[in-house]
Amino acid sequence: MSESLGSGPRPTPDRTPEQKPATALRRRLAELRGPAVPARPLDARALAALAANPGCRRRALLDGAGVDKGALAEAIGSPSAAFGQSQFAFMRGNAFEAKVKGDGGAELLRLLHERMGAGAEPPRDASSPDLAAAGPEGRAARTSLALREATAAGAWALLDHPMLALEVAGSPAYLEPDAVVVHPDGRWTVVEIKSFPMIDAAADPSKVGAAARQSAVYVLALERVAALVEGAAVDHSVLLVCPKDFSNLPTASVIDVRKQLSVTRRQLTRLARIEEIADALPPGTTFDLDGQSGAALATAVEAVPAVYAPECLAACELAFHCRRRARQQDAVAALGRSLRGELGSLTTIGEVLSAARGESGDPVDPTVAAVRRAAALRAEALAGPPGTNVCAPRTPTGTGTGTDPDSPSTDAGPTAARADGAAARTEAGLPCR
Repeated sequence: MSESLGSGPRPTPDRTPEQKPATALRRRLAELRGPAVPARPLDARALAALAANPGCRRRALLDGAGVDKGALAEAIGSPSAAFGQSQFAFMRGNAFEAKVKGDGGAELLRLLHERMGAGAEPPRDASSPDLAAAGPEGRAARTSLALREATAAGAWALLDHPMLALEVAGSPAYLEPDAVVVHPDGRWTVVEIKSFPMIDAAADPSKVGAAARQSAVYVLALERVAALVEGAAVDHSVLLVCPKDFSNLPTASVIDVRKQLSVTRRQLTRLARIEEIADALPPGTTFDLDGQSGAALATAVEAVPAVYAPECLAACELAFHCRRRARQQDAVAALGRSLRGELGSLTTIGEVLSAARGESGDPVDPTVAAVRRAAALRAEALAGPPGTNVCAPRTPTGTGTGTDPDSPSTDAGPTAARADGAAARTEAGLPCR
């Protein structure tokens, strides 16, 4: 009887084929960052930076595993500069956001209706559903349910700090926009609140561009939810709310993020899956800071291929380490992506200079031909007009001739310096200038 009631140990149900790889991946990522180390969340800013450099497997793996890149950079001897907002800017931003969302978000909804109302009735008594739940997975599920209910109700709704889920290279990322507004017609609009000012209705273009790329990630994640909700559509224009001029009064601007959305979607699909990157690592590789020397951590970091570009300095904590390695390897990529793309198969600065001097490279190769043509034009420009020798020292002006050391000439020093410099360049085989 007791056996038939199941008093003994119950067999563990088999996991589905989809659950097994996900569980194995989470276990593998936990081993990489350290079993006792909590994972750092992958936010929209990090995703935007990752999408801007999809070829960097190092960042994809470290961000996917939730590794603290700032602490890792400090441990390997390449501490990053002051990253992120200062404490003062952070507090100012929180205070401004609280002001914008005060009184049930009345000011925020007024700005949105003024800029993006499209003839709808002004928002009155907009609902603000409770999105509290246990863990990011629970909050994401609660957000999806709230969006579905608000869309079905056909009324204004303001979701404060919803949680959205997005799969990136096989690993889930949980994103938290400042707000999402549901329109009566079923449109969903992302609202991004920033503390940088709009002066005369214009803001810093670089900061606006960063906000647009970040908002595009939110729109992409929101589209995944809207695809499962009947009558829902995600607006590809976001509302950017900033302080007006030099005051603390909010003002707003509409930003079309279709271009950023297309780029982000394409770049994220190009990312190699994290499990593929992890499987290619040497056995025993870990980024756990506890009990490991800086040399061992540096070896683990170098085991993951990276693609450095100068733009990484503003987006990644490991940029200084990657820049030093790129310079040590004489990589052309350290000079910029555009130049790296133009030089084709010439991947090091040494190869470029050797091809320019005619010491290596196929003359039929268009890249080699272009480099040699550029070198010839440079030499011609530095040589000066025919029949002149710009390396020869010029006779100084003044009361003396400049040849007698006792002669009172004020130009003798610069002339001697020019002569010495010209002689040194001639001796080194460099062109005159």
